[in-house]
Amino acid sequence: MKILITGGAGFIGSAVVRQAIADGHSVVNLDALTYAACLDNVAGVADSPNYAFVQADIRDRAALDAAFTAHHPDAVMHLAAESHVDRSIDGPGDFIETNITGTYNMLEAARSYWTAKGKPASFRFHHISTDEVFGSLPADKSVKFTEDTPYDPRSPYSASKASSDHLVRAWHETYGLPVVLTNCSNNYGPFHFPEKLVPVIILNALAGKDLPIYGDGSNVRDWLFVEDHARALLVALQRGALGRSYNIGGDNERTNLELVTALCAILDAKRPKNEGSYADQITYVTDRPGHDARYAIDATRIQDELGWKPSVTVEEGLERTVDWYLDNTDWWQALLDRKGVGERLGVKALSEDPTMKDPATEPAEPRA
Repeated sequence: MKILITGGAGFIGSAVVRQAIADGHSVVNLDALTYAACLDNVAGVADSPNYAFVQADIRDRAALDAAFTAHHPDAVMHLAAESHVDRSIDGPGDFIETNITGTYNMLEAARSYWTAKGKPASFRFHHISTDEVFGSLPADKSVKFTEDTPYDPRSPYSASKASSDHLVRAWHETYGLPVVLTNCSNNYGPFHFPEKLVPVIILNALAGKDLPIYGDGSNVRDWLFVEDHARALLVALQRGALGRSYNIGGDNERTNLELVTALCAILDAKRPKNEGSYADQITYVTDRPGHDARYAIDATRIQDELGWKPSVTVEEGLERTVDWYLDNTDWWQALLDRKGVGERLGVKALSEDPTMKDPATEPAEPRA
């Protein structure tokens, strides 16, 4: 199968590219190479005869049409998106343009191509989304997101992804475009761009910097190892029912504080400090505006219908992730100068609201 993968130089997209090549598929990696993309993520497969790269922006419809015409894919896996919640708070426009308008362009380019090909039954448009479209869950661990959970996005990022999900469903119902959708929990693992929680904690710890935790650290996420996710996405592409959505989760719920403490313990064992623990660097900062309390995925549908389940526990996955960052200094060092990396983002709303304190001036709470 030849798969056109958008966003294939990003974190999750590159994992899908690497897994697809390993599985024997041909891949066309279409990426705009914005700030979070890195071609080093796919350097290991770049010389494969089954790999091709196209630098194009999903906001550019003509470039998308040209890519379809040149490469004749059998399927599309649409991962290209703006994804950092804090950046969406500071600058929502990029998220509207890329995640909504870009997805519209992808759908129309795919529909035009599929129609010109005679609407082959084997064609698939797989849209990859997030559990954040469902909003926030209560603390009760018996309650999880299912595919039937009503949408309730709380940030510009999640609202833009919810909009893109609705577009994909509409193109299936209105035009018959053969689509599959998936919504995943929080990913982590190798090649994670150093603005998200796990790499921030690892790299700040190694640099002797504060380890920032929003609020009191009680927010809960379901952590999914990125290589497990890549395998799940390829399963859903090939065996998922048309028009159906599948939730993909790691079954690894942890509070942010538990996750950070676990990372500190791994680093203590693998790269011990001269004195004390990395946990001594934990610092609490003003919470993100509209911070969802808990996400948790019920992945029963994909397990029962498609036979996929996560294979990596969060303990194993975090250790593998720390090892990777310790062994790949050149990769992450090259990214530290990119715009916004190492800065506290998502604070414009705080400074504009007189009832909220500025994290830059508010004294930190006592360290854990």
